[in-house]
Amino acid sequence: MNWLDKLERKFGHLYIPQLMNVIVAGQALVWVIVMLINQNLYYAMMLTRDGLAHFQLWRLVSFVFLPPISSALYLVIELYFLWFMGSCLERAWGGFRLNVYFLLGMLGSILSCLLTGFGSSTGLFLSLFFAFAWLFPDTQILLFFILPVKAKWMGWAAGIWWAYEFIVGGLYMKVSLVLGLAGFLIFFGRELWHWCKDTWINYRRRKQWKNQWK
Repeated sequence: MNWLDKLERKFGHLYIPQLMNVIVAGQALVWVIVMLINQNLYYAMMLTRDGLAHFQLWRLVSFVFLPPISSALYLVIELYFLWFMGSCLERAWGGFRLNVYFLLGMLGSILSCLLTGFGSSTGLFLSLFFAFAWLFPDTQILLFFILPVKAKWMGWAAGIWWAYEFIVGGLYMKVSLVLGLAGFLIFFGRELWHWCKDTWINYRRRKQWKNQWK
């Protein structure tokens, strides 16, 4: 990606190092505050068009620090995967490129908010799963810290979850899920297109070959 190379040469020193550590620590802190101290913090950090219209500009950033409000065990698992995948992507790309990737997803979520009234980080964080599975398909991850699973299967599971959320979610969720993948589509869109095209061609060839023997 020539544009990214040029951007890195010019602004490569401007990035947040160990970005996923910051996100994970922030989500853990917000979860503790929301669950034990003040639940209203969660709503104050959501990405909403009405909030932005009232100059609550912190929402442009704070929404990525919103954790899943569920059990502590689920939170630990989710944060572990974010930290693990983010660390691997940063080692592979460098901190600047990971920051750009994450920022593109944030911008997609913000655009969704402006279009529909609400923005969600779900598509953005799922895009990290997709990027990791695309780059490291055979890497084994310990599911629930016990079961070894290859990253490509985790990627397919994330894809199924994305599709489920898209089907059952409202308009704002649908738009946010699509636009939240901005980083993945920009970084891997061409490769994904060629993969889909080659997969379809190979499928048709196999089908034609089988039909010859019927």
